[in-house]
Amino acid sequence: MGLRELKRERTRRLIADKAFELFTDHGFGRTTVEQIAAAAEVGPSTLYRYFPTKETLVLEFVEDCLMGAVAWFREQPEGELPDALQAVIERVLAELERNPDRVRAVFELAEQTPSVSAHLSELIWSFRNKLADELVRRLTGLDPQCAEFTAALSAGTVMNIIETVVRMWVDDPAGTEPLELACQAMSLLRGGGIPMPSVGSGDNAPYGP
Repeated sequence: MGLRELKRERTRRLIADKAFELFTDHGFGRTTVEQIAAAAEVGPSTLYRYFPTKETLVLEFVEDCLMGAVAWFREQPEGELPDALQAVIERVLAELERNPDRVRAVFELAEQTPSVSAHLSELIWSFRNKLADELVRRLTGLDPQCAEFTAALSAGTVMNIIETVVRMWVDDPAGTEPLELACQAMSLLRGGGIPMPSVGSGDNAPYGP
């Protein structure tokens, strides 16, 4: 990363951090873009270049975790997909676990603010679709329609595991180990409860020859 890109990333992170502080202290609805810009010592126009809406400010951290995991997955060599998908889940959860206060704040804001909840839902669907696209690319042994179906189911399962584990962790942070729960979920899947794709294998195709 060059000096200019590094400076942009630092500015982006500062704006997001200041916004979250204000949202936590004063509430999402009562915090203005002008207040966030002043706290980050940038102009409103600069803020909008980084974050087009207040909702994107709330979810910047979650978006980085999810989309960063997909980008990482794209760079990995092709191999056993259940192992790779478990690594994606663990990567997301490990990053979220480093910032427990922000994760809980995101959930609280989403529950209190319909626009934040809607944007979070869009972000989750985007993650699922991007992950499914990468799975389709790797499922070379299946009929194209079958590959899309399997990829969509698998991507949805990955997101469901993440959402379920995070919700349990938010509700009971002291009694929940996110990575341990994720491993338990994947063990259930590997036991045959829900099929996971295997590269080049059409034996367990969900439908079709």
